[in-house]
Amino acid sequence: MVTTKSQSNVLRYDIVGSRRFSNYGFAVIVAIGALGFLLAGLSSFLKINLLPFTEPLSLNFVPQGLALSFYGIAGTLLEIYLLYVIAVDYGSGYNEFDRNSGKVTIFRRGRSQSKNIELTYKIADVQAVRVEIREGLNPKRALYLRVKGKGDLPLSEVGQPIALNVLEDRAAEIAKFLAVPLEGL
Repeated sequence: MVTTKSQSNVLRYDIVGSRRFSNYGFAVIVAIGALGFLLAGLSSFLKINLLPFTEPLSLNFVPQGLALSFYGIAGTLLEIYLLYVIAVDYGSGYNEFDRNSGKVTIFRRGRSQSKNIELTYKIADVQAVRVEIREGLNPKRALYLRVKGKGDLPLSEVGQPIALNVLEDRAAEIAKFLAVPLEGL
């Protein structure tokens, strides 16, 4: 998350969505794998070597070449989905705390314009800022906003856990800005 402070009465955190380095890397790996499987399956069907570094002509089309073609098509469809999600920047958005209007806005981008999520609450309805820290094999470091009648709303982005010092600083800054208690530290 990147902190943006345009005015002293507005606090805004931008949220990184699917346009992160790991997703680009995963998309490249899936594309290479899908292309390899598809070319191996087509080579066994056409009896033309489309992969110069291996010998797919020794494969029978039924069942090996057919299975490889299926995996290649499935990988290509997954690649198309990954590229779409990266293109629309799924999950990106912002958390904005505005004292001028007295509102908190949580916005996340969806798969299409009609699927975007925008939640707006009054600052007076905010009860606390909560930090959740869980270490171990599946670590979790998350920041939540406790809103009257709505429970805990997540403020942190999905993906790798936030550095502990960044999480603590951000939680303290939001709690101080909203003049609410900080829980979980």
